[in-house]
Amino acid sequence: MKALIKFITEEWYFFLPMLMLSLIAAALVVWRWLLNINAKTDMESFRPIFQDKLQKEGVESALKYCRVQNGIIPRKLYVAGLESSRQGLAAMKRAMANAIELEILPDLNFLLAPILAIAKVATMCGLLLTVFSMINTFSAISDTAKGGNVTSVTNHSAAIGLALFGTAFGLMIAIPLVFTHVMFKARVARFETDMKSAAQKLLLLFQTLKPKQGDSSKAGAAPPPPRQPEPARR
Repeated sequence: MKALIKFITEEWYFFLPMLMLSLIAAALVVWRWLLNINAKTDMESFRPIFQDKLQKEGVESALKYCRVQNGIIPRKLYVAGLESSRQGLAAMKRAMANAIELEILPDLNFLLAPILAIAKVATMCGLLLTVFSMINTFSAISDTAKGGNVTSVTNHSAAIGLALFGTAFGLMIAIPLVFTHVMFKARVARFETDMKSAAQKLLLLFQTLKPKQGDSSKAGAAPPPPRQPEPARR
């Protein structure tokens, strides 16, 4: 504990940058975690209401319902599909695929690159600070040894252990961030699978609703017979 206090007080120009990196990293992780919570959708409770509105009130009502829901799947994926529903199932599939690739996945990967960058930078900064501190320590030891003072050389050698706090702080910042980054990337992969499953279920739902959306009386009626030409009058 005394060594840590000494490092904070004497090597404050090493400690403060590492502290700032840790605070920024913590803020980014919390921000990304809150965004993940906002992106989540309880599909078990959403899907029955959505299906009921689509069957009874039509596409426009289902579209309005999706726009006011929390979560990426109804607010972006289903909205993209419903807006192109008049053009057919193929257009719906293309619209939802484009929404996943161009809108949803970039939103889910937001802040992951800075989190990983801080993890790498913290490790390298810790090593760099340790190297600078050890260079200064060995220089001081060399100057003292030239004077023949062995006791002072021994006292300077304790600063080598103090210099290693830079590496320790860098690793303490980097290890949790790398773990968090891996967990966030795994969640993005799971969420992408859930989105593809939700898109497929929407397409299957529209396949069953397609005959009901047209005018059944006109669709089932036989075409009128061709009109016979009137006989020419003499």
